[in-house]
Amino acid sequence: MALPNQQTVDYPSFKLVIVGDGGTGKTTFVKRHLTGEFEKKYEPTIGVEVHPLDFFTNCGKIRFYCWDTAGQEKFGGLRDGYYIHGQCAVIMFDVTARLTYKNVPTWHRDLCRVCENIPIVLCGNKVDVKNRQVKAKQVTFHRKKNLQYYEISAKSNYNFKKPFLYLARKLAGDPNLHFVESPALAPPEVHIDVAEQQKNEADLIAAAAQPLPDDDDDAFE
Repeated sequence: MALPNQQTVDYPSFKLVIVGDGGTGKTTFVKRHLTGEFEKKYEPTIGVEVHPLDFFTNCGKIRFYCWDTAGQEKFGGLRDGYYIHGQCAVIMFDVTARLTYKNVPTWHRDLCRVCENIPIVLCGNKVDVKNRQVKAKQVTFHRKKNLQYYEISAKSNYNFKKPFLYLARKLAGDPNLHFVESPALAPPEVHIDVAEQQKNEADLIAAAAQPLPDDDDDAFE
C-alpha cells in the first residue's frame, strides 16, 4: 500500500502500521534501515512518513511500506486513515516506561477495530537501558491476544530483523521463509549487554510456561 505519489514495485509489498505511545522509539526503529530513510515520503494530510523497507528472502524480494506517525499519537489515538488497508502491524512500548506498556491494550483495540485479523508483533524497545521498569516476565499481553513478542533495542540494532521476518512469514504463509541478505542498517548508537539480555530472553521462555495471571492488564502497576 504505497502513497498516491509513490511508485509501486513489481515485487510483493505490504502496508505495515506502527503504533504505540510517543517516545517509545518507533521512528528510530524504522530509520535503522538505511534505504527506508533514503526513500521516505511525507504525506502531510494524514501526518505520516512512509518508509519503504526492502528485504531479500529465499522467495524473492519483499517491501514493507512502514507507516510512521508524525507524532499525533501524543494527542490520543490516530485517525482511521492511518490504519485503513493495513496488512500487518507493530505495536511498540518502552521497557523503561511502565505507562507505555499499560497503553498497549488500547493501541491493540484501536488497530483491530479497523484492521481485522492481520499479523501483529508486539515489541518491547530499549532493552539496552539499565533501569528496566517492565520485566520480561511481566509482559503477558501478547499471550492473551496470541501475538508474537520480541525484545528489541532499536539503537543497538538488537533483534531488528525479527519482527519483519515474523510478519513476512505470516503474510507469505510460509514458516520456512528466511532472509538471505542482511538489510543495510545504520551503525549501532549504543551497545547492548548481551549476557543481561540473554537472561531476559530466558525469563521470557520461563514465563511462557506459566499459567496466565487472572488479573487484567489494566491492573499492571
